[in-house]
Amino acid sequence: MSVQILQSPAFRLSALVLASCISLGLSGCQKTLKAPTLSTPLPSQEVIKTQFSIAGKIGVRTPQQNGSAFYAWTQVNDYFAIDLTGALGIGQTRIEGIPGKVTLNSAKTGTLQAATPEELLQQATGWQTPISYLVSWIQGKPASSSAQTGYDEQHRLKTLAEGDWQVQFSYDNLEALPQKLLMVQTLPDGENHVTLTIQTREDAAQ
Repeated sequence: MSVQILQSPAFRLSALVLASCISLGLSGCQKTLKAPTLSTPLPSQEVIKTQFSIAGKIGVRTPQQNGSAFYAWTQVNDYFAIDLTGALGIGQTRIEGIPGKVTLNSAKTGTLQAATPEELLQQATGWQTPISYLVSWIQGKPASSSAQTGYDEQHRLKTLAEGDWQVQFSYDNLEALPQKLLMVQTLPDGENHVTLTIQTREDAAQ
């Protein structure tokens, strides 16, 4: 039995149509992605505290490289699956995690395993992205009590400094949850810019 984020009779993300790509100098295009299904079921006795599916585009710009990928992400507590398409030429990629174990699989890299999704993605693509922090950030909240935060007039998270990342949040109209995150990390030889655009989302009540 697989854990899925459902709306009766079954949840499916609608076709994803990007009007334009993230402003990284990349061409626009259209892509259809479905919410990935978790292959490892959540323990039956575990209470669901976090549950969402999102899809959109992620772009990365560093002093050494530019790249982008379409993604679809399903998260249930600490269990997750992320599908990536177009990530620096490694083809269709899946990152899947359960507590204490994360795997990445693509036709080019085969199956890789590590303790964190950040380590795996950097190993496969060279990208540095704060995937673990993003679980909270895409829900419009900091990941820890030590984060420095700024809020807009609607009391939505607008700016954030957490770990070694500076984050700006953008919203569609009066929507409560962010539609775009711009993340900047200072590197010894420049800056790492990561832009995450959320085109479709389904969030369970928190």
